[in-house]
Amino acid sequence: MTWTSAFGRGSGWLLQKIVNGLALSRISPNTLTFIGLLINVVAAFFFGFARAPHADRMFLYAGLIIIGAGVFDMVDGRVARQTNQVSVFGAFFDSVMDRYSDVAIFFGLLVYYARGNRLFYVGLVAFVMTASLMVSYTRARAEALIGTCKVGFMERPERIVCVILGALFNRWGMMAPALWVLAFFSTITVIHRIRYTYVETERQKTLAAAQ
Repeated sequence: MTWTSAFGRGSGWLLQKIVNGLALSRISPNTLTFIGLLINVVAAFFFGFARAPHADRMFLYAGLIIIGAGVFDMVDGRVARQTNQVSVFGAFFDSVMDRYSDVAIFFGLLVYYARGNRLFYVGLVAFVMTASLMVSYTRARAEALIGTCKVGFMERPERIVCVILGALFNRWGMMAPALWVLAFFSTITVIHRIRYTYVETERQKTLAAAQ
């Protein structure tokens, strides 16, 4: 057994223990989802109120807090399945809370750069926030038309990982490159989904005309 497989198995075991404990507590999966949002809001406050000479430390705390919020993001669905509480509304609620979490995190960064009068990065964060929402919107809108649209690289897990890495290593100026990566790949993902949806709608139109 390699160390990576051992780590993966150990992480899975720990995560399942957490899920088992939460399932026994009879807590609602939707409550877990909402707690994840609240934790991300706390991270946003750490971003927004970071200032020299402790900005790097505040960013580090924010990154660790977002990791903590990710635990709730991983367990809410598992708890729902284990306690037989899976529902259509639960999936909808989880998606909506994810969007609020994304906006909260980027808003915290926007406040940070605004307080430092770094207007270029205020605009960059605003662009990243918009592009991130459009990644989710294009998929949701496309799937209402063509059934499925999972193409594109920059999904929410990848976006969160970028933010976490930027926050944890902000001491070495990594948040700025992380924002550029988010801006570029989120835009590419949106374009990919628009093109994919166009191709699929045209294909369906051709099939319908042939019948």
